[in-house]
Amino acid sequence: MIGDTLAVDVLRGDLVESQHRVMAVIADASGAVRAAWGDPDRAVFARSAIKPVQALPLVETGAADRFGLEAKHIALACSSHMGEPEHGETVLAWLQHIGLGESDLACGSHDPLNLGAAYDLVRAGVAATASRNNCSGKHTGFLTTAVHCGDPVAGYLDHAHPVQQRVLAVMSAMSGFDCRTAAYGIDGCGIPAVATPLSSIAVAMARLDDPVGQPPARAAAARRIVEAMAAEPFYVSGTGMTPTRTMAVAGARTVVKTGAEGVYTACLRGRGLGIAIKAVDGAERGAALTVLQLLDALGAFDAAAAEALADLLQPTLHNRAGAAVGGLRLASDLEIRF
Repeated sequence: MIGDTLAVDVLRGDLVESQHRVMAVIADASGAVRAAWGDPDRAVFARSAIKPVQALPLVETGAADRFGLEAKHIALACSSHMGEPEHGETVLAWLQHIGLGESDLACGSHDPLNLGAAYDLVRAGVAATASRNNCSGKHTGFLTTAVHCGDPVAGYLDHAHPVQQRVLAVMSAMSGFDCRTAAYGIDGCGIPAVATPLSSIAVAMARLDDPVGQPPARAAAARRIVEAMAAEPFYVSGTGMTPTRTMAVAGARTVVKTGAEGVYTACLRGRGLGIAIKAVDGAERGAALTVLQLLDALGAFDAAAAEALADLLQPTLHNRAGAAVGGLRLASDLEIRF
């Protein structure tokens, strides 16, 4: 089933003030598109939403076992974290454990995305460093693989570097799309961001749950990554964030990952289904509502989970005084029939 893009209405009072158009694909591990809204072959940058797939080499090469990584480290390797103290401290300890330091991170620095954590640094008169970068966990995972495999640490972000070539090879196998020769740009944290069909991204996510046709080491790595994300949702995102809240109540049934410019991915655990979503205008709020509504329609939330996520499934907009003035709604009929 392929239909038009989905519409997310932004209401002020009872009137539609704005609208987000969202492309979405549901695919299975065989590579089949089960449902799509918009063009499933449209190439998009998956951005950070593909991090769980990019983390596979960390586990399948044996690097994670060599350094005794725990679930929180695997979750951090998949994360777009909010720069809270626990995130940064875990990254720093991890780097020290593999014989490296914060100066080896090439992701750059920015203020924590969690406002409380950012204000704490300002009050302390301390500048944010690379460990607080929302991608520092992924980069530490890359560095861990480099150390384990004997790759040079310097230049690990380069497209031709063994770390990135290893990642691109795994992404190709998981998605069924040759990411190694595809057009690419540079992500916000410096790594190559490959233009990948939305359907292929959904297939890759489905294969995290059902790694059909993948080597045994990769299949085991996929299971470990999904389990780590579900077990440590705080380390995948952070306090109050949609992925963390969703997996905290429904991690047994789904894992969820966000990326910049309105991209979301998810897999349905035990069902071999993957979801990939791209808001055409890059709006995170439109993509977040869409992925949650799709997951709800696919039965990922029981009554308790739906109640816990009610404010995300039916968001209310508030003014500066805290009064409810509008909301968001998925205006399109999902019509999932399979």
